[in-house]
Amino acid sequence: MLRNYAVLHSSLLQAGSGFCQPSQSLPQRVGLDDPAGSVMTDLKQVSAVLIRPGDGVDEAHQRMIQRGVRLLLVVDETRRVVGIITADDVIGEKPLQMIAERGCRHEDILVRDIMTPPHRLEVLHLIDVRSAKVGHIVATLKKSGRQHAVVVEVEHGGKQTVRGLFSATQIACQLGVAIQTSEIAHTFSEIEAQLAH
Repeated sequence: MLRNYAVLHSSLLQAGSGFCQPSQSLPQRVGLDDPAGSVMTDLKQVSAVLIRPGDGVDEAHQRMIQRGVRLLLVVDETRRVVGIITADDVIGEKPLQMIAERGCRHEDILVRDIMTPPHRLEVLHLIDVRSAKVGHIVATLKKSGRQHAVVVEVEHGGKQTVRGLFSATQIACQLGVAIQTSEIAHTFSEIEAQLAH
């Protein structure tokens, strides 16, 4: 049955070899009137970075550092999204409040303790994003007071699937604005001030 197929040449894997990962090539520079999709991380092109609710916040922080992201999707054992956790959640006041309230140690705090659950997570709809401009996303993030926005695609029957993410830091980078702080009010003030020049 396999007589017409020649065996392929093989070799040993070289030490230090990397591996391919999905990548999305976002434009280096954008303007406020460019399509919103030009600043959205599309999860059909880039793998989402995931964590479980029962994992520790220190592990979440380490994963963010390793993958160079500031937001993780929190998923259950069936890979359904049960929330998000951001770098601000991990290194901000939430862990300190947990320690004060529960008398626990930092290493005892779990992702579920400080994540944003679905019932508190506002999302944007892909159909709206497709007709929006970068300026609309900046205005939306500014009004919400958040560094990130989650984009959902609504399937037949109304079921939502997380499709993409917006990051204020990424948008500022693509707009050519240097951000010196992670505080949301300063971030948007800096974007507006630098774009005015």
